[in-house]
Amino acid sequence: MTDQAPAAAMDGPDIPGKPTSASRTTLSHIMTHNDTNLLGTVHGGVIMKLVDDAAGAVAGRHSGGPAVTASMDEMAFLEPVRVGDLVHVKAQVNWTGRTSMEVGVRVLAERWNESAPATQVGSAYLVFAAVDADGKPRRVPHVIPETERDERRRQEAQIRRTHRLARRRAIVELREKRAAEGLED
Repeated sequence: MTDQAPAAAMDGPDIPGKPTSASRTTLSHIMTHNDTNLLGTVHGGVIMKLVDDAAGAVAGRHSGGPAVTASMDEMAFLEPVRVGDLVHVKAQVNWTGRTSMEVGVRVLAERWNESAPATQVGSAYLVFAAVDADGKPRRVPHVIPETERDERRRQEAQIRRTHRLARRRAIVELREKRAAEGLED
């Protein structure tokens, strides 16, 4: 999905913007033996699902309706998560376009039975597209940064968007060139 949608779907009055805090959320989950991989630590896919769930909630809150995952960028696993860890997935909208939004996610973990502070164990950036009941793109409110940190995140999200679009263009151009040369994939 992209931020481009038919003009008719985009007609209408401007939607008022929403502050970053309006949709920010934290999802917490305790890790059990059902979440482990063959090494005995929590499976990365379990963490990715929690990341997508939290980001989806934020995207839906911000856009005021359904939003679908369009891409996940830079999922980084910084430390292993263990059985018994209480995982906190913190998500917020960093940037908005016409129909899409980037959601930044931080994953923290702490032992369920200790009072030590949580440590960051992962992070990710996801792009969501807001959709209507027919699955067509719909407008989203612009995000209003409330702090210097929110503004920094908005600026960094714009850089990531520029890189995503440039990468997509380069791949399309390469494929078109190969097709013109009669090369198949």
